[in-house]
Amino acid sequence: MARRLLLAGFLGLLLISPLVASEFHITLLNYIGLYAIVALGLVLLTGVGGLTSFGQAAFVGLGAYTTAYLSTAQSLPGWASMLGGSPWMGLLAGLLVTGLVAYLLGLLTLRLSGHYLPLGTIAWGISLYFLFGNLEFLGGHTGMSGIPALSLFGIELRDGRKFYYMVWAAVLGAVWLTQNLLNSREGRAIRALKGGVVMAEAMGVDTARSKVLIFLIAALFACVSGWLYAHLQRFVNPTPFGLHIGIEYLFMAVVGGAAHVWGALIGAGVITVLKQWLQDWLPRLLGASGNFEMIVFGVMMIFVLQRARDGLWPILTRFVPQREAKREVPQGDALPKRPVPESGRVLLEARNVFKRFGGLVANNNMSLTVKAGEVMALIGPNGAGKSTMFNCVSGVDSATEGEVLFRGEAVTHLNSRQIARLGMSRTFQHVRLLPTMTVLENVAIGGHLRGSKGVLSAMLHLERGEEVRLLAEAARQVERVGLRDAMFELAGSLALGQQRTLEIARALCADPCLLLLDEPAAGLRYMEKQSLAELLRKLRGEGMGILLVEHDMDFVMGLADRVVVMEFGEKIAEGLPDEVQRDPVVLEAYLGGVD
Repeated sequence: MARRLLLAGFLGLLLISPLVASEFHITLLNYIGLYAIVALGLVLLTGVGGLTSFGQAAFVGLGAYTTAYLSTAQSLPGWASMLGGSPWMGLLAGLLVTGLVAYLLGLLTLRLSGHYLPLGTIAWGISLYFLFGNLEFLGGHTGMSGIPALSLFGIELRDGRKFYYMVWAAVLGAVWLTQNLLNSREGRAIRALKGGVVMAEAMGVDTARSKVLIFLIAALFACVSGWLYAHLQRFVNPTPFGLHIGIEYLFMAVVGGAAHVWGALIGAGVITVLKQWLQDWLPRLLGASGNFEMIVFGVMMIFVLQRARDGLWPILTRFVPQREAKREVPQGDALPKRPVPESGRVLLEARNVFKRFGGLVANNNMSLTVKAGEVMALIGPNGAGKSTMFNCVSGVDSATEGEVLFRGEAVTHLNSRQIARLGMSRTFQHVRLLPTMTVLENVAIGGHLRGSKGVLSAMLHLERGEEVRLLAEAARQVERVGLRDAMFELAGSLALGQQRTLEIARALCADPCLLLLDEPAAGLRYMEKQSLAELLRKLRGEGMGILLVEHDMDFVMGLADRVVVMEFGEKIAEGLPDEVQRDPVVLEAYLGGVD
């Protein structure tokens, strides 16, 4: 309730500000709004998607220069003449130009990782800045003037006070679109990027597509800001679109709270007001003029990164009393399920698989099968190559030699996303969850391939029916594995054993016919292991095939139908649990010999 009152108060202040504020403060609020739109894009790109960009100012420039050129050019080529003269057509053209440029740059830049990605954004940010200044038809470094004012419902927005509502309508629209996107199937796919490409792809998320999408959305938000800036100022030159402004936009997102939508507005407000204040007072204190505020910003950024990495927004929300959120288990129609394979049918067959990493042979002529309605255990000492075999089977790595068949189809060279679509799902040796998302949301990521609504539907809030069914399915899987009481807790707050159980629920949400479990009992207490074993027996009874890697021999031998033993990348034994336990070769591998 308190948050709703604060939101209502904020909207009320926005509404009456032009009636009571001075011209100076209206100008300041307009710039805060323009900067907030760009920072919102960085919330998606950097705070949520984990992709750092210093080049957003260049996209602001594309939006500004496109509408400036089309609005002021005396003559345009025939194909562009229909776009000339109207600022609204300039917006459409700016979005098209920015979208095309961002798509091409995204395809090139987003292939980079680590520190190479921000360096790549710096490179094209500088390039576009100098392009604006060196093209004569864009006015060179002098810039372009005479840009017409916007006209809305017959009212010309010729001054900042009139333009104010246009700016803040765009800000609130961008906030609404961003929140809708993040609270959707596509939003969970974007948030899954921080959990690592391997996990996201194994759940069916096209990570390359998700990266390009948020890159495009951030660029289009920046374009809208540039379009508004051009018609507010009615003059553009390259200066506001340089690399130093791109760094300021990133400051705004980080200081406000890069992972929080409202943090973009807080960051834009704090940095804009602070910059204005410092520009007024630092020359008086130091007795000289210059960009001393950038020194202060640098120190502030270091302080924020050390003391408040999540930004100001989470700190501010601590002071807002809030009622306990309703924790209603989602209810919805069941999603379609794939047909259950006939019991005993071979689901997975690996034939003579080799996996080499340079001169290291991690898997040496490995073969195994898994049938529907059975638990097949893959065991062996540490370093035996079990997880590598898992990765070859599930598409994380491709086998160097040999063949992997899943449901009769060759999948040796398919990626993990393509294999997941066929009905194989997995957990990981080292738990891979999104700790700041709830248990329910983490499990819903597993159902990604069972939905079809895209980004546009999500942003416009048109996918609610599908979203309810996906969350209801996730809730059923949470209950299925015994985590109902923790459904609305943050995944990072769970004990390790519960986190492993959560991974199983996420894998089950994909509706697999083959489940790959990498050490699922590690970290579980005795009763938790018994519950897990009971769950796996139930899944086996439903016709699911299970390939299990585990070090707990009591757990394995009391559950598995068949066992394959590996050592040094090779299969040294295969058979029923009792047979394998008495095999001298297996005892030698585990115990170093028997009397």
